[in-house]
Amino acid sequence: MRDLEDKESNTYAGQLLVSLPQLHDPNFKHSVVLLSMHSGEEGAMGVILNRPMGRTIGEEYPQFQFSKIGNIPVYEGGPVGRDQFLLAAWRWPSDLHSFELFFGATEEWMEELLDRYDDLEVRCFMGHSGWSPRQLERELEQMAWLVSPMRFDLLREHDGKDLWKNLTLEINPDLRIQVDSPDDPSRN
Repeated sequence: MRDLEDKESNTYAGQLLVSLPQLHDPNFKHSVVLLSMHSGEEGAMGVILNRPMGRTIGEEYPQFQFSKIGNIPVYEGGPVGRDQFLLAAWRWPSDLHSFELFFGATEEWMEELLDRYDDLEVRCFMGHSGWSPRQLERELEQMAWLVSPMRFDLLREHDGKDLWKNLTLEINPDLRIQVDSPDDPSRN
């Protein structure tokens, strides 16, 4: 029982969830999720990092077109609340093995952050991803996800499906055949 208690007291906040190739839920297939909040008792919340929508917040919302946040890229954040946007930013102050996360920022707060830091990575997410209490723990036990620390180099160098593929193979190179296989094997 001690092992289970230790496992449940861990938090995955600030970590990346990387969907395994066998996860076929269209909401999370080939996704990389940054968890902003997690506890066994409260559940978890995060945003999908690798689904760029090819627009900026100024294009999506004309009222922001000429503001400081107008050029922030928009991403699909998850299946919950897709009609609402969420601003998030992160930076690696001096140690590239730790980062600061600013999640759910208001327009004013994000403008202040942009003025304060020149090394800020900022994104707008349409919707978010959420898990009820203990749901994420069950999915991890069912081998639906890999867990990885947040990585400066990967997020700077890769976007979209490449981020998922490179991170999955870095964590578990034995998954190469599954990662490289087409979604529909009959179209190979």
